[in-house]
Amino acid sequence: MTGVATYRWVLHVDLDQFLAAAELLRHPELAGRPVVVGGDGDPTKRGVVSTASYEAREHGVRSGVPLRTAAKRCPDAVFLPVDKPYYEEISTEVMSTLTRTVQEVADRTVVEVLGWDEAFVAADTDDPEAVARAVQQRVRDATGLDCSVGIGQNPLQAKLATDFGKPAGVYRLTHDTWWGVMGDRPTDALWGIGARTAAKLAGLGITTVRDLAAADPDALAARFGPATGPWLVRRATGRDPSKVVGTPWVARSRGRQVTFQEDLTDWADVRREVLALVPVVAADVAAEGRPAVRVVVTVRWRSFRTRSHGRTLPQPTGDAALIEAAALDALALFDDDRPVRLVGLRAELAV
Repeated sequence: MTGVATYRWVLHVDLDQFLAAAELLRHPELAGRPVVVGGDGDPTKRGVVSTASYEAREHGVRSGVPLRTAAKRCPDAVFLPVDKPYYEEISTEVMSTLTRTVQEVADRTVVEVLGWDEAFVAADTDDPEAVARAVQQRVRDATGLDCSVGIGQNPLQAKLATDFGKPAGVYRLTHDTWWGVMGDRPTDALWGIGARTAAKLAGLGITTVRDLAAADPDALAARFGPATGPWLVRRATGRDPSKVVGTPWVARSRGRQVTFQEDLTDWADVRREVLALVPVVAADVAAEGRPAVRVVVTVRWRSFRTRSHGRTLPQPTGDAALIEAAALDALALFDDDRPVRLVGLRAELAV
C-alpha cells in the first residue's frame, strides 16, 4: 500500500558502513582491518573518503576526509576504489528484501527508499522492535550485511534514533523520550541542521536543542527567513509533519566531478574541464530518461572552499548544446581565480 496515510510507527533502516561492508563481502580477509573506500583507491592521489570502516573511523577517518589525510591518520588502512555498479546491485537486493519482510510482518506498510543504503518504513504494528529485528535478520541472511534501525513516531525521530542504535542495533525515540535524549544535545545534533546554522544559532545564545525549542519563531524568522526560522523551532520539539511516501525512488540529479592531481591555475583550463564533463552528464541524463531543468557548476579551490552556481534551462531538455550553454553561463558567475582542485557539473532532473 502506498500513499501518505497515517501510520503508528516510522522505522529508519540504515546499512552500517555500507560501502566498506560491501567490500568486505568480496574481501573477507580484510575483516577487522581499517578499510577506506574512495576515489580510485590510491591515497597518494587527490580524492575524498566515501566510506570508512569502523576500524578506520577510530583513527578519525570519515566520509569527506581527503584520501591523503586518511592515509596519514591511518597508515595501516586498506584503500579500495569506489565500485558503483557493485554497490547498486547489493542495494537492490537489500531493498527488495526489506520490502518483502515488512509486508509480511506488519499490517500496513509503506517503504520509501532514500538511496543505496537507507530507507524509511511506515508501519502499523504493536511491536516495531520485532519488525526491526526481522528486517535486520533477513537482510543479514540475504546479503551478509548488518543494518541499524531507528524507530520513531515520525521520520525525524526515526532518523535520529538510528545513530543511537549503531552498529547493528535498534533504538526507539518518541515524544515521551525526546527531551531526555535530545534536550541537552547541541543544535546540530538535529537532522537538517548543519555546523553553519548551529554557529549562527550559538551567536544568538541558542546552543542546545532545548534552547532552540524555547526560542521565539518570529525572532528566528527575522534571522533565518520566514519559513526556516519557525521550521528550526519545530525541529527542536521533535515534531515532523512529513510522511513516508511509497513512490519509487528516482534520482533528482545526475552529475560528474573531477579532482585534479595538480591545481588548475588558468581559468581557461577550468573552462575546458567543465566542457569535457558536458557530454558525459548529457549521456547520463539521456540514460535516466528524464530531461534536465537546471545545470549547476561546482568549483573547489586549493583551500577546500567550495561554491556552486546554477542556471535554469529555458525548457526541460537533454540537449548537450543547451546544457553546455547553461554550464558556461553558470561558470561565468565565479569571480575567484585562485588555484582550483575540483570541478563538478550537475544536471537537476524534471520530477
